[in-house]
Amino acid sequence: MVLPRFFGPFRVKRLIVALFLLGLAIAPGTLGELTRGLMVDAFVQVSAFVAATLLLFYGSERVFHFDIGQSLKTARHWQIPIATLLGATPGCGGAVVVVAAYTSGNVSFGGVVAALTATMGDAAFLLIATRPDVAMVVLPLGLVVGALSGWTVDWVGGKKLEVNTAQQCALAPLVGRTRTKDYIFLALAAPGLVIGVTQVLGADIYAIYGNIATVVGLTGTAIGLAIWATSHLTAMTNSKDSPITRMAEETSFIAIWVIGAYLAYDYLVTFTGVDLHAAFSTVGPLLPLMAIVIGMIPGCGPQILVTTAYVNGLIPFAALMGNAISNDGDALFPALAINPKAAIWATVYSTIPAMITAYGFYFFAPGFMN
Repeated sequence: MVLPRFFGPFRVKRLIVALFLLGLAIAPGTLGELTRGLMVDAFVQVSAFVAATLLLFYGSERVFHFDIGQSLKTARHWQIPIATLLGATPGCGGAVVVVAAYTSGNVSFGGVVAALTATMGDAAFLLIATRPDVAMVVLPLGLVVGALSGWTVDWVGGKKLEVNTAQQCALAPLVGRTRTKDYIFLALAAPGLVIGVTQVLGADIYAIYGNIATVVGLTGTAIGLAIWATSHLTAMTNSKDSPITRMAEETSFIAIWVIGAYLAYDYLVTFTGVDLHAAFSTVGPLLPLMAIVIGMIPGCGPQILVTTAYVNGLIPFAALMGNAISNDGDALFPALAINPKAAIWATVYSTIPAMITAYGFYFFAPGFMN
């Protein structure tokens, strides 16, 4: 039986997933209690921080009318550093901008490699929210490795690939105005951020805010699921949409993967009793390689799982670093659509510095940030 693609405003497959998650949240006993707690954590620990970052980024873009494509074209010697900085920006927006600029002939192939090497995708938001001390190491190091990789590729000639201007990025359709649900999501993300900051500072949010934390977290999660289930988003939002709409769409898109990662880990540990740390330790030397291979998979979902594994102490910093450098996040989807050859070669090139960096930490600084 083939499911219809849409049911009213909803995408059928996404609606099924959303309803399944809500069903887990209202389940009786330990299952429901655990699920509700994890959804609150996902919203205040990650989603609220993602929303704040995206709103700042897209709001600044709208206010200052910054044409990054033209700036990259005229940057000359600064092109690689700018492309790298865009790639290192948390999320996938900066890397997608560089890929689009390459398609328009505004940036070199080395710039694409630099951006895709430097980006950690949406997994950066999770790391910033849960381990800001580690993020302060991973993101700048990715910036350095990305710049060196981009300069090296341009210096040796890279791949002189044809630009396919007929293809376009897979963007969400233009909405034209900020929707009511976007304002509601923003209204919940604001107190969610306050609660999240309180939790990061080590305080007991339930002792301070009581049921407010639960209401904000669960309502914000429900609204996010509704936005995701009705969204056409496959890569990035349209730059002509309002900053609030773009924030709500992309945050909801990221949140579904974060919730999935949180639930997968805690369900496995709580209901099976599996010692994941012992299981991963048996394949120690292969962990960085496994993380790098996972990084080659398009999308941010697998990368969020890797970051979750690191945050929970299952994999070493070397594996996280290898994944951070090798992964291209959601930026690989529009890259594949725009220029498949360039996307594949950029991914291949990024595995080289990923291997060098990951195993450098594994053998010479095994206890670093673990």
